[in-house]
Amino acid sequence: MKVLMFGWEFPPHISGGLGTACYGLVKGMAHHNQDIIFVVPKLWGDEEPLADFVNASDVTIDYREKRFKKFWKNLTYLEVSSFLVPYLGPDEFKKYTDYAIHDRTDVDESVFSNKFEFSGKYGKDLMMEVSRYALVAAHIAKSKEHDIIHAHDWLSFPAGIAAKEISGKPLVAHVHATEFDRSGESVNQVVYDIERAGMHAADHIVAVSQLTKNIIIKKYGIPASKVTVLHNAVLDASIIKSSYKKKVPEKIVTFLGRITFQKGPEYFVEAAKKVIERDPNVRFVMAGNGDLLNRMIDRVAELRMGTKFHFTGFLKGDDVDHMYAISDVYVMPSVSEPFGISPLEAVRHNTPVIISKQSGVAEVLNNAIKVDFWDIDSTADAIFALLHYDGIAKMFKELGTEELKKLKWEHVAEKLVNVYQKTLSQKP
Repeated sequence: MKVLMFGWEFPPHISGGLGTACYGLVKGMAHHNQDIIFVVPKLWGDEEPLADFVNASDVTIDYREKRFKKFWKNLTYLEVSSFLVPYLGPDEFKKYTDYAIHDRTDVDESVFSNKFEFSGKYGKDLMMEVSRYALVAAHIAKSKEHDIIHAHDWLSFPAGIAAKEISGKPLVAHVHATEFDRSGESVNQVVYDIERAGMHAADHIVAVSQLTKNIIIKKYGIPASKVTVLHNAVLDASIIKSSYKKKVPEKIVTFLGRITFQKGPEYFVEAAKKVIERDPNVRFVMAGNGDLLNRMIDRVAELRMGTKFHFTGFLKGDDVDHMYAISDVYVMPSVSEPFGISPLEAVRHNTPVIISKQSGVAEVLNNAIKVDFWDIDSTADAIFALLHYDGIAKMFKELGTEELKKLKWEHVAEKLVNVYQKTLSQKP
């Protein structure tokens, strides 16, 4: 089977969990000898050769073809005045300015038959790149032989729709997060409309959790029979024994992720205050960046715990591994987390985890302490217990290690192949 897959990023050049999930899935598909054509807006040249990569920036479009003129005429642009990543809170979305339908058939043809140079990033021209990516996708679908199309999240949904319209092949839409996860009920209407269009155009939908599937059914009007849940996994289930040692005597409790509404950083800060009141010999670390960072810094100052609370900024590579290695407890208090791979990575480092019940990973990680994101008292009690009762911490470490063995990307890929086969069999 030949799969034409559209993503927005691929390791090592990523901004979050979306690229990591794409990598794991492609690697798992290779384990099952699937032929993947993986398209991204921009390749950097150091991607692991797991698929037939296509750099959208290298594709030449001839707009004089009637079908491409139609796509160009109906592209929707959204002007973005700020940095944008796939998962954002409402504060960032408020910086969007305007969108309009552009009819570009009046542009001189000398502009056409050219390549688009995609940035591959999430800047102010993101929606123009999303639209142009769809145009390039139509050309790729016309020129590359394939059996099925797979598009990851809203950034790639227009590309998936365009590819389906050109080739007539079935489309699988993979939902890693929804606009309701990013923004609560204060959704950005344009992004929601793109998501909804992609889901309705798809022949089948893959959701990363039952939590996400429920949102898809309730908020996007999709029948349950059209959605399959495939939980994310870990690239390597083995336990990491790091030689990296912490340089402070206190216990360390860590939050690692985007500092946005979705991740619930304020609940981590408030729980930290309650723990420090009971035991001042604890340090808390918030690793990451996001639109709520300054607000969290201000709140830590207000609570007078600046000497016990540290902000690292965005971490990557070895720094992430070092952070997990020196942590005594990992906390993920997400308000709405479609899945959440980071707790699994913490378990790999033999670190006990506390996760919110409002997360997809709670569906597969049974041996973790689960709390409601808003219940800071329960979160503080759980942190205190894991720090002070060695037997409890040891139990969760051992049981979590066993659970990881079941969460492999090749298992997810096997289930995905079954989804492909079922989708193809239902296509008239």
